[in-house]
Order: sequence, then structure tokens, then C-alpha cells
Amino acid sequence: MTDLVKLYSTQVLALAAAIPHLGRLPAPQGRGVARSPTCGSEVAVELCLEGGRISEFAQEVQACALGQAAAGVLGGAVLGRSPDEIWAARADLAAMLKGGPVPAPPFAAFEALRAANEYPHRHASVLLALDATIAALRDAGALPPAPASGA
Repeated sequence: MTDLVKLYSTQVLALAAAIPHLGRLPAPQGRGVARSPTCGSEVAVELCLEGGRISEFAQEVQACALGQAAAGVLGGAVLGRSPDEIWAARADLAAMLKGGPVPAPPFAAFEALRAANEYPHRHASVLLALDATIAALRDAGALPPAPASGA
């Protein structure tokens, strides 16, 4: 029981309860969806870019508390970020989940999810919001297409 209390801390639950930018955009330039095959959690992201940076952002989050908390952190930091910054945040969060350091600001609030590093089967849920954002950036032409699977 104490492991679950550590995993679902007050901070994680607070982030999950206050996700910024919920909803849809009227005219998105890019849309991306990411789904966890383990738990079925899903995050859909719509965004617009201006000057190579995210100027508008909306997300629909149907995920566990960990996925919701990660969407909360991302939503609080995403506006004004470049595709490269989002890519780096995803790499930094994945590294943190494997025991690495906390992502640098403005993504340092991902530290609230550090306890998930002991639950590898939950990592995909934690990464969903960033994965959906990367997919939306690809859809908008701001990142190269994903490599073909099975190649």
C-alpha cells in the first residue's frame, strides 16, 4: 500500500486534477494521438505554431492519474516551446523514468512523477502527452515523420 501512496502522491493527484488547455482548437495546424497499449490511456493534442514555436495548444486526456499528471505538467509549460524543446523534454522524461536526472526547466515539474521509475509498465502512460505532442508537431510539418515501424 505504501508503494501506491508514493506513486499516487498528493502532488501527482493535484496535477491530474488541474490539467491546463483541455479541449480542442478551432483550427489546429497539427493533431496527434498517443495511446498506451498497456492500460488503454489516450491523449490527443492539437496545436498551432507561430515563428517555429507552439502558440496554441489543446489536449483531450483520457488517462490514468499518472498520464493526467504528465499532461498537467506539459500543459503548464508547452506554450512558447519549440519542437526541439518538446523532443528534448520527452527524452529527458524517459531518462528520468530510468533513474536519470529531472528534466530541466520549464519541465522540472515532471519530478512529481519520479516514483513511476519503479513501475516500468507505467512509463508509456507517463510519456503519452509528450508523444501526442510530438505526433501533432509531425502532423504540422514541424518535425520529420516518424520512422516506419518494422524497418
